[in-house]
Amino acid sequence: MSEHEHNPFPEEGNTGHIWDDNLRELANPAPKWWMMAFYASIAFVIGYVVIYPAIPLTSSFTKGVTGWTAIGEYNDATAEVEAIRKPFEDKIAKLSAKEILADAELSAYVEASGKVIFGDNCAACHGTGGAGNPGFPVLADDDWLYGGTIDQIQTTITNGRQGMMPKMGGQQLTGAEIDKLANAINNGSITKEPLFTSKGCMGCHGPDGKGMAALGSANLTDGIWRFSEPDQLASIKHTITHGVNDASDPETRKPKMPTFKDKLSKDTIKKLAVYVYKFGGGQ
Repeated sequence: MSEHEHNPFPEEGNTGHIWDDNLRELANPAPKWWMMAFYASIAFVIGYVVIYPAIPLTSSFTKGVTGWTAIGEYNDATAEVEAIRKPFEDKIAKLSAKEILADAELSAYVEASGKVIFGDNCAACHGTGGAGNPGFPVLADDDWLYGGTIDQIQTTITNGRQGMMPKMGGQQLTGAEIDKLANAINNGSITKEPLFTSKGCMGCHGPDGKGMAALGSANLTDGIWRFSEPDQLASIKHTITHGVNDASDPETRKPKMPTFKDKLSKDTIKKLAVYVYKFGGGQ
């Protein structure tokens, strides 16, 4: 005797599979809307395979009747963009960064493309918009160690920078003298401190204490700190004591900006220089 003969719901249209007396599997057909969607999806897949590349083969793939590919569409779009850019790029190749800056239309173009270049190469250290990160210079002001003209900025990007200040702790200055100099720098009165002249600080930082772009020496009068720390006075003392990039002192500051001449093209560096200049260049 089959299980269907024990079906307590023979007129219901179930499959005859009954569990726990009344739990059963019905044999109702799927709704018409669902079946229509199912067949439409089959038609869509067939159509897609005919029109577009779809099925991988041993060494190739089905091409589709249109010959369309994602990379082909990308290349076509790129070619369109390059065609729009070409007149600007040709002009950039012939002009200096200063001349680009003087051309309003070209300068606006360079500013737009320079944002991407800066984000890819500079923002990790100098922050978005040149606002700076801890231990790295702010570019969005008018304070420049090596000068803020467009040509000086381009030179900095091209060749990199690595300033040097000898350590002054030990034989050069006593602890008390370092304290005096650090306090004078911290309160903006360094040029009034006799040690500034007698210990030769003015030789690098200038008689007015405002630094020299040729040496990359810091302006000691403006309250803008290359090494900004919560305890600024202690930070100044550290710099005086251990110097900057002084190989003889393991505690020396070690700032270095890498060269970009081997990474970026000359035209790209021009764009970047113009973009950075607009943060706060001058002089």
